[in-house]
Amino acid sequence: MRAPSPVLVGRDDLLALADRRLAATAGGRGELLFLAGEAGIGKTRLLTEIAGRATASGFTVAGAAAFPADADVAAGLITDALSSFGTRTAELLRRSHDGDSHRQRRLLVTGLADALAEAGAGPQPVLITLEDLHWADDVTLQTLARLAHRLPGLPLLIVGTYRSDELYPRVPMREWRTRLLNQRHAEEVRLSRLSPADTAALATAISDRILPATVTGAIFTRSDGIPLHVEEFLATVDAETALPDTLAEAVLARAASLSAAARSLAGTASVIGRSFDVDLLTAITGERPDQIDDGLRELAERFFVQPHADGFTYDFRHALIRDALHADLPPLRRRELHARAAEAALAAGLSDAFVSDQYERAHRPAEAHQHALTAAAAAVRMSAHREAVELYRRALRTAPAGLPVDKSAALLTALGGELAAVDENSEAAETLLTAYRMRLEAGDALSAAAVAPQLVAVRHLLGAGLEERTGLLRNGLDLIASRDDEPAQEIRAGLHAALAAAYMLDRRLEEATEVGVLAEAFKVADCDHPLRCHLGGTLGSILVFAGRMHEGWQMLANAIGRARRGGLEAEAARGYRMIGSSASVLVEYDLARQWLSEGIEYADSVERCNDHHYMAAHLAHVDWAEGAWPAAETGAARALADGQGVTTRITALHVLGYVALGRGSFDIADECMREAAALGEAMGELQRISPAWWGLASIALLRGEPAEAIGWCERGYEASARVRDAAYVFPYVVTGVRAHLAKQDLTGARDWLRRTGELLRDREIPGTLGALDHGAGLVHLHEGQTGKARVELERAAEFWRGRRRFWEGTQAVADQARCAYRSRRPGDAARLSAQAAAEAEAAGAVVLIPAGAAAAGRPRSPATAGGTPHASLSGPGSPGANPPELTAREREVAGLIREGATNREIAAALSISPKTVSAHVAHILTKLSASRRAQIATWAATHR
Repeated sequence: MRAPSPVLVGRDDLLALADRRLAATAGGRGELLFLAGEAGIGKTRLLTEIAGRATASGFTVAGAAAFPADADVAAGLITDALSSFGTRTAELLRRSHDGDSHRQRRLLVTGLADALAEAGAGPQPVLITLEDLHWADDVTLQTLARLAHRLPGLPLLIVGTYRSDELYPRVPMREWRTRLLNQRHAEEVRLSRLSPADTAALATAISDRILPATVTGAIFTRSDGIPLHVEEFLATVDAETALPDTLAEAVLARAASLSAAARSLAGTASVIGRSFDVDLLTAITGERPDQIDDGLRELAERFFVQPHADGFTYDFRHALIRDALHADLPPLRRRELHARAAEAALAAGLSDAFVSDQYERAHRPAEAHQHALTAAAAAVRMSAHREAVELYRRALRTAPAGLPVDKSAALLTALGGELAAVDENSEAAETLLTAYRMRLEAGDALSAAAVAPQLVAVRHLLGAGLEERTGLLRNGLDLIASRDDEPAQEIRAGLHAALAAAYMLDRRLEEATEVGVLAEAFKVADCDHPLRCHLGGTLGSILVFAGRMHEGWQMLANAIGRARRGGLEAEAARGYRMIGSSASVLVEYDLARQWLSEGIEYADSVERCNDHHYMAAHLAHVDWAEGAWPAAETGAARALADGQGVTTRITALHVLGYVALGRGSFDIADECMREAAALGEAMGELQRISPAWWGLASIALLRGEPAEAIGWCERGYEASARVRDAAYVFPYVVTGVRAHLAKQDLTGARDWLRRTGELLRDREIPGTLGALDHGAGLVHLHEGQTGKARVELERAAEFWRGRRRFWEGTQAVADQARCAYRSRRPGDAARLSAQAAAEAEAAGAVVLIPAGAAAAGRPRSPATAGGTPHASLSGPGSPGANPPELTAREREVAGLIREGATNREIAAALSISPKTVSAHVAHILTKLSASRRAQIATWAATHR
């Protein structure tokens, strides 16, 4: 069994209340506090946390727990609690035997209450915890009632727990609790069930990893948000479908105490489901209404079911109660009841989905098949794609052996489309491939060709290479080459549109345009036809990556609008992902955030799960680009857990790798980048490969391996140059310049800037052009042309700031600081260095530039001419970094700062003016890439 969650989830409000009550008790005002809730809700765990906090606050803590047999033991719970204080209760119990029974009880209750009060009157505040009061005896309850009104004058807090679903039939405790609460002698808080979000958080804490939302959603549905049930489900092999033995046994043990009639009624109701209608239940059982009413009353009183407000619909209190009762039915009896339920539901006009489920469970496949097909079509129309998947699967399971090939293939094609919608891509690909082959074997070339674009789209999500995908599409064209009728023309247009999309995704814009024009040439009268919407998304993307921004954005937006008007969910969702991801890559972050957020909302509304996950990964990329790294990490990790497509995985890995890179976690970054690169290389798409190669180049540069960085940069450049790309090559511009300058290869840096600059100027994509000023500024700074460098770096910093591109933007500010230092502008250098450090710290960045960059602009000494380990913008003197080149006087100043001296004290000690000391401090801050005197002191302490 798994260990329970190491943290409390969803109980912050109750812990805050407990903290306030502990503080009041420490001040001399105690109370009686009840923690109430159903079994497994987490009362013991909360009580343990409260006890831990009390101990940490100097409380004396004692506790006791009741057991079922304690109801027959007078004051057993109180006696156990008092034993922790060394109180001997034997004499008290002996004296209480004097007189009649009433007198004996009064003496015992009074004596126990006095003993508790005495225990709580010591020099330290006291917490007494009493678990499971629902099993406590009457003397214990009376003692607590007698003590309760005295607690506000004592530093004694008593916290007791009880199960709210175990009060029946213990009427005395119910009355006792109500009386104390009404008299304000006690306070009660109830632990509620966890929300879906809290259930996911608990599952993450237990599993030590982010679980897919489909898994946590299934666990929430089956556990009802009860923490113990969540843990039990996670401990099973199949948390989504299995019923843990421990929970099932507990339910059946409780059910054994029901009357035979109520137990039978509960079993029959379990056949209907978690919720059941009284009329349907009556129709299935055939019993009299009064018998149904009596059975439901008993089940409600024993906390098995609970009624809705209308009084005619009931829910099992927990999904597992229904599951356990249903599993306990004898097989033949269960089958018979399902058959009755199906007939009764059909007569009542209930949904085809419900009827098909009942018929399948009754082992009547013919009826189940027909109703499942009808229900699946209805689910698709309602955008309920997950439900449609299950219904099509049921139709497939219950299909008759002699189902014609065309109907079988149509069923498989429909199922494959729905599986793709919910991101179950592997099964979707297998299903569609089976349908494709069935069509071919049956000699239906036209229908086979019609399946090809759908199959290629799913294969793309699984990482299939460009050659495989275009091969399938061209095979489809060959299948219908001899036909020229209207159906063939439309399918041919769809195949060409899919080819255009395949080339566009590899950024082979000229080929994509050529094939897209061919697709457009086929006459489709309806402008809102799916083909027109598909082509609009493809051609719009081609235009924006070709630098025709306004025209491309407009075409993409129009494609989305047409698709939504026509109810074309798949094309609308595709349009959102195309425009959002394109804007994310092209440094149009406002546009990207707008369309991605709207697209995610739309995808959720129509259950297009793959589109949601892919756009969520790109939204995480936008967060990273804008410096919101915690949000980027969370979003990418969630997309990685939820998404089943390779394209989603690659994008999420890029983001996680970039965040790790900036935080100095090079091994993690390298692992993410290499996995993404391997997946991208298998696909053969520039947009999947190039971002990973740039990440690897940046890792190598920051690790002080400029030659390796140059190698990765060259690979990225060659891939972009083949298709005249600017969108993916622009990050390499500055990285490549830095790498060449780190090797003292000024000629190589100039040539690199020239070659990459040609690609950027050829496309003139607005969001990429700032890299040219930035690269030129670094080259001129290295040459000592600080005037030119200052202008170019200022322009670059302003450009990146305007685009909200954090990575290069913060680097540019740090580069400006170095330029100011070289220009003998110490005030500007200090200000800019502090600005860069503050920006990096706000994002959680540790590493942004190589250590050798601080020396850019002047020839390096032999001591620093080799590899240059990384330098930190938020903390100078990173482990393994070369010591900065401080002058002897600057080292003296740094040493005095380490000792806590002020500028005036340093000036007096060194016989210089305070103004000169200020200048030295500014120089030191710049050289250390630091922003605070404390960082200088830290550096000096480790570099004596």
